[in-house]
Amino acid sequence: MAWASWTTRGVFSGHGGVLTDEAGVLSGDLTVHTTWADDTAQVTVQYTGAIDWFTMSGSPVPCCSEDDSRRLHDAVVRSVREGEAATVPRPPPRSSQRPTESAQE
Repeated sequence: MAWASWTTRGVFSGHGGVLTDEAGVLSGDLTVHTTWADDTAQVTVQYTGAIDWFTMSGSPVPCCSEDDSRRLHDAVVRSVREGEAATVPRPPPRSSQRPTESAQE
């Protein structure tokens, strides 16, 4: 089983903070943590230096690769900095097929 995790400390939330499932809105100096395993990314936040972690609303999300999960973590950090009751951004759908041409009649 492949897995990876990233933690970014000292992320100051924008006005309106971050929406969590357990505690509502958190704001201020936060730590963002993303864990990726089994094609799923789990995102949690805490007040920097605190013990309790809270699930960021919108988590978990499907995530196909370690690289995608790292990009997701970076997008989450940007979202937290923007505030406005931030939630986990949805990764764009991946398509393994090329666009097909329309059939001609």
